[in-house]
Amino acid sequence: MSGQLERCEREWHELEGEFQELQETHRIYKQKLEELTALQTLCSASISKQKRHLKDLKRALQRYKRHSSQEEAELIQQIGANIKERQNVFFDMEAYLPKKNGLYLNLVLGNVNVTLLSNQAKFAYKDEYEKFKLYLTIILLLGAVACRFILHYRVTDEVFNFLLVWYYCTLTIRESILISNGSRIKGWWVSHHYVSTFLSGVMLTWPNGLIYQKFRNQFLAFSIFQSCVQFLQYYYQRGCLYRLRALGERNHLDLTVEGFQSWMWRGLTFLLPFLFCGHGNGWVSAACLPVSSSGNSTMPSRCLSSPARRNAKNGRYLCWHSPSSSSSSAIS
Repeated sequence: MSGQLERCEREWHELEGEFQELQETHRIYKQKLEELTALQTLCSASISKQKRHLKDLKRALQRYKRHSSQEEAELIQQIGANIKERQNVFFDMEAYLPKKNGLYLNLVLGNVNVTLLSNQAKFAYKDEYEKFKLYLTIILLLGAVACRFILHYRVTDEVFNFLLVWYYCTLTIRESILISNGSRIKGWWVSHHYVSTFLSGVMLTWPNGLIYQKFRNQFLAFSIFQSCVQFLQYYYQRGCLYRLRALGERNHLDLTVEGFQSWMWRGLTFLLPFLFCGHGNGWVSAACLPVSSSGNSTMPSRCLSSPARRNAKNGRYLCWHSPSSSSSSAIS
């Protein structure tokens, strides 16, 4: 037997040994997977049972509160606070358990489990979502500039508007997946993306004509402004969330900053002039201008001027919702 053939035989025996180890590892993996599925089912059933009992207990406490003494009322209030805190714990638990998709995800993806089991996978998906927004914002900015100043064709407008529809549709799907994995995304943040998807579709199907041409330049100018604000907002939000996560005050899946602290002024003072100037200029029609500009401008103003509400649990001020391009729902 030649030396080369002997070497091939040795390699085969080594591969055979590794294959036997692989089979054993795979058998253990399937066994652990079945155990994991059983534990997931048990946890989900226990959480549902606890929620049902807590709901009944809360109703009973509300009925008893009407005829209770002061001491009993304090006890009822304490139990109610504990119930609310327990519900928050259940929310965190369910972020790691398979659950039924909402109506929107069922329509788009079907009954597919989108729950990510590890913190690393959740954070990687959220980080990829943020990068997707940043890259598409840059592409939309370049596209709006090209359509506004260089390419004055209906076909290029349709490509740009189709990109907007696809972008907002993708955002709503990704945000729904993040919510299924425990992200506490605010309802207004998701809602204005749904509305933006619909109105971008209106722009895409709008027949070419005199009215469209009059509105076109105004819309593209607004798109340029909005992309610039979103670009600046991305870096502001990323810096705030990074610092709050390092301090252990925010979840890794959060998208917006809800607690306003003094150190945030450094970036906010640079961002606010763009918001006020853009909304005050009125990028929409004259009929919508009073409502749109006043609403978008007074939201940060009221928040900054209103008395801060102190969170009794951790002593932080909770008066600021991050500046977002909420006007996109009015036009794009």
